[in-house]
Amino acid sequence: MFVENIHLTGDDSAVEILDQTLLPGEKRLIRCTALEDMYEAIASLRVRGAPAIGIFAGYALYVLARHIRAADGEGFLAVLREHAACLEASRPTAVNLRHGLRRMLATAEQNISLSRDALLSRLRQEAVAIQEEDAAMNLEISRLGLRLLKPGDGILTHCNAGPLATSRYGTALGPILLGQEQGYGFHVYADETRPLLQGARLTAYELREAGVDVTLICDSMAASVMSQGRIQAVLVGCDRIAANGDTANKIGTCGAAVLAKHYGIPFYVLGPSTTVDMSTATGKDIVIEERDGREIAERYFVRPQAPAGVKTYNPAFDVTPAELITAIITERGVFRYPYGDAFERTFL
Repeated sequence: MFVENIHLTGDDSAVEILDQTLLPGEKRLIRCTALEDMYEAIASLRVRGAPAIGIFAGYALYVLARHIRAADGEGFLAVLREHAACLEASRPTAVNLRHGLRRMLATAEQNISLSRDALLSRLRQEAVAIQEEDAAMNLEISRLGLRLLKPGDGILTHCNAGPLATSRYGTALGPILLGQEQGYGFHVYADETRPLLQGARLTAYELREAGVDVTLICDSMAASVMSQGRIQAVLVGCDRIAANGDTANKIGTCGAAVLAKHYGIPFYVLGPSTTVDMSTATGKDIVIEERDGREIAERYFVRPQAPAGVKTYNPAFDVTPAELITAIITERGVFRYPYGDAFERTFL
C-alpha cells in the first residue's frame, strides 16, 4: 500500500522521488542532484503535498551541502542559505517547506564548528529525522481521526493527502487507510480536484490500491452527493493553519466546507503540527500561490478547451474560515472552534 516516494540514493548524491505528475499511468523515479532540479521538482508538482515537500527540502539541502566548497564555516553557511532561499521561493503557501529548510539551516549553524564530514553527518541525521517524525505524526493523526468516524461512514475527500503527500498513511487519508486495515468499511467519494486532478489521479489511485471502496466524482457533484445523505464526514488536509484556525488547502476546499456546513456534515481538517503557523494570525495573512492559467485551459486535455487568449485566474489554494471547521486534528490532539486559546497553549 505504501510507496517510498522520497529517499536518498545509496551514495547520498541525489534525492530520488516518485514523479507524481505521471501517476497513475506511469510509476517513474527521478533523481534530483542540482538546485535547479530540486526547484523544478517542487514548482512543477513532481513532489507535492505539504509534508512531502518539507521532507524533500530536508534531503535536498543535505545533498546540496555535500557539494559546497567554501573556505570557512561562514562561507559554507552563506551558500547554504542561498540554496534554502531559492527552494523556499518555489511554492509560497505550504509552511512545511519553510519549516524543513529552517530546521536544516539551524542544524548547520549549530554544528558549523565541526569537521566537514561531521557536519554533513549531522545534516543527514536531521533530514532523516524530519521524515521519521512525519511518519510518526501521520500514524497518530490517523488514530485520532479514526475515533471521529463510524464503520460504514460515507466520506468526502478533496485533493490528495495520503502517503504520496506525506511519508506514510497520510493526513486526511490516514484515518481511512487505518480504518480499512481494521475493517471499518468506509465508502469514499473523492472529488476529482480541478484543475490538476489530484483527487482523480492520486487519491482514487491510493485508495483503490489499498482496497478502499472509492467513487470518483466531479468537484461540482459534492453538493448533490451530500444532499442525498451519502456523506457523513468530510476529511481534508492542509498546507498551512493560521493561529486563529483558518486553514489554507487546495482550491475548492472552502466550497466543500460551506456545503458541509449547510448540510450539517462534520468537516475535519487533518495535518501535522508543523503545518500550524503561529506567526500567521489569520488566513488573510497567508500568501496564496497563483499558477499558470494554462493548467485550467489546456492541461490534461488533448486540445485546449478554452478560447485562445482568454483571461485566466488560477489560485492553487483557498482559505477556509475557522468557524466552518468542525475540528482540526494534529498529532497533538483534536481541536475544536474557537481555536485561538487552545493553539496558544499547545503550539507556542
